[in-house]
Amino acid sequence: MNAYLEIHPEVKQAWIEGKPVVALESTIISHGMPYPKNVETAMGVENIVKNNGAIPATIAIFNGKCYVGLTTEQLEYFALAKDVWKVSLRDIPYVISQNLYGATTVAATMRIASMAGIRIFVTGGIGGVHRDANNTMDISTDLTEMAQTSVAVISAGVKSILDIGLTLEHLETKGIPVVTIGQNEFPSFYSSKSGFYSPLRLDSVQEIAELINAKWNMGLEGSVLIANPVPPNEEFDSKEMEAYVKNALNAAAKNKLSGKDITPFLLKYIAEHTKGESLEANIALIKNNAKAGAEIAVAYSNLRSNR
Repeated sequence: MNAYLEIHPEVKQAWIEGKPVVALESTIISHGMPYPKNVETAMGVENIVKNNGAIPATIAIFNGKCYVGLTTEQLEYFALAKDVWKVSLRDIPYVISQNLYGATTVAATMRIASMAGIRIFVTGGIGGVHRDANNTMDISTDLTEMAQTSVAVISAGVKSILDIGLTLEHLETKGIPVVTIGQNEFPSFYSSKSGFYSPLRLDSVQEIAELINAKWNMGLEGSVLIANPVPPNEEFDSKEMEAYVKNALNAAAKNKLSGKDITPFLLKYIAEHTKGESLEANIALIKNNAKAGAEIAVAYSNLRSNR
């Protein structure tokens, strides 16, 4: 086992017994939601994973190690602390070597999950190609990591603050299968609609588990992006959201924000200007993803044990 990993006893026991485990990120706790919604959501997501037959493993960095599975007290700390780093892949060695506290993004969570032998990861929405990327070259490390790390990602699509069309093109270039659950249209985080067709569609967790299993059994490295649309009664109108996104992007430009400071600013701006409605949609979609992710983890585990 890697010396920089600290595995929670429950996660370690599940790994030994071959039980399904679902990785969860910590950025959503430290940088995605206000307190106490963040810790309530984190605990709620973990409970949903457990109630659907899998073991949750929220991932974060502190004390010079990558922790795979957090205690309630640790979740509470990340929800309240103000000095937590937002850690992408490039930041991991610095945060570890400096003994800092780090909340992991999609890319960092995927890599640490892979190091711990976890194949299924649930998040809200992945990063991607930012709008105006032809000028800024701002493309999320999430996409590069998905091309090389064999951890399936269940999300509500890509964040609607991004250029969804270019992100789908980039995923195709990287050879990453993109499959949407139960509909032909690719979702856009807060909404089940994006105006873009999904490259692939499957209607059951069993079919998705078989796709993942076939990909990796063939020696095809890398992720599968499983887009899980937010429930219709919880979604935010996509056209209305687009107006908020444009206003948020203008505000970010005025504040001369760049890099990893942009996404937390945009999400906070949108939540404030939608009077919390976007936050509620965010919470609904991550919980919906947790259920789907746990079910996929169970189906994949059963396939592996029956081979």
